[in-house]
Amino acid sequence: MKQLKTLLLATALCIGTVSFTQAQSKVAHIDTQELISAMPAMKAAQKQLETLSKTYQADLQTMGTEFQNKVKQYEAEAPSKTDEENAKRGQEIQGMQQNIQQYQGQAQKDLQTKEMDLLKPITEKAKAAILKVARAQKFDYVLDTAQGATILADGKDLLNDVKKELGI
Repeated sequence: MKQLKTLLLATALCIGTVSFTQAQSKVAHIDTQELISAMPAMKAAQKQLETLSKTYQADLQTMGTEFQNKVKQYEAEAPSKTDEENAKRGQEIQGMQQNIQQYQGQAQKDLQTKEMDLLKPITEKAKAAILKVARAQKFDYVLDTAQGATILADGKDLLNDVKKELGI
């Protein structure tokens, strides 16, 4: 019985402390995805990624066309060739197909790497601006609404203030 009273007292103290702490905290929120998409650097990064993507797509389309032409040619010539030549041609076609798949995989990897390289400074600049505005306005916490977090109705939205800080 004595342990139960002690446990209840400790729980009550914890709840009281947490409530007191929360009552003094200032909370704001911001949609970081909206902020980042509004940044001019993001628009430039998207253009670069689109250009690179189009280059890879064009290369893949060229490789695919060459592959299809080679397959059609070999199928048309197959009856007039020996089994040995047809087997070599089959291996050549399989090699071309593997090269196309490898190129496609490498292109995707390159695009992801380029995207990360381009986005890192943009997100860091956004984070620095958010921190600067939050500290200037004396907020203890800033929640990111882009992640679908529940937002307090009385929390301040920092989006416009941060955009102003970034000159957007």
